[in-house]
Amino acid sequence: MSLNGKKISEFQVKAYQNGDFIDVSDKDLIGKWSVLFFYPADFTFVCPTELEDLQNKYDEFKKIGCEIYSVSCDTHFVHKAWHESSERIGKVEFPMIGDPTGKLSKDLDIYIEAEGLTERGTFVINPKGEVVLYEVSAGNIGRNADELLRKVEAAQFVYEHGDEVCPAKWHPGEKTLKPSFDLVGKL
Repeated sequence: MSLNGKKISEFQVKAYQNGDFIDVSDKDLIGKWSVLFFYPADFTFVCPTELEDLQNKYDEFKKIGCEIYSVSCDTHFVHKAWHESSERIGKVEFPMIGDPTGKLSKDLDIYIEAEGLTERGTFVINPKGEVVLYEVSAGNIGRNADELLRKVEAAQFVYEHGDEVCPAKWHPGEKTLKPSFDLVGKL
């Protein structure tokens, strides 16, 4: 079953951000673009490279009105300890959500029951609180923040211009396609 179009369920969690513990809920995702960036666990190997890559693009995500939320089944306390002990994670400014009960992970069907961890899942949420794009990768394959940014920009374009679509490798300002009977078989 596809999760595209799924409305994000109600939730309330603790997160670590910029030296503080904060509350994050489903209501924080409404009215703006959001990325829920799930990773298996703190103090691991691929995960810090991904979070550092996201941090390096964080200003660009904020510029297009998109908030990043990293999520693992660790607690917000563990996120704080990781932030204070890792040079890469110490750079992270976006909220680091703790999902120790797996509620968010289970809701988006990426919880690994036997391990108490999440799959490496990325979910782009539109301002209505709906999943418009998601990707789940094997635990040993890191993701690319440049490509995620491009996909969010494409999702935003389509959200605003529903009668146009973005071809492969599309970037803002490039030509889009307008599906029509006459276009069939011409590409």
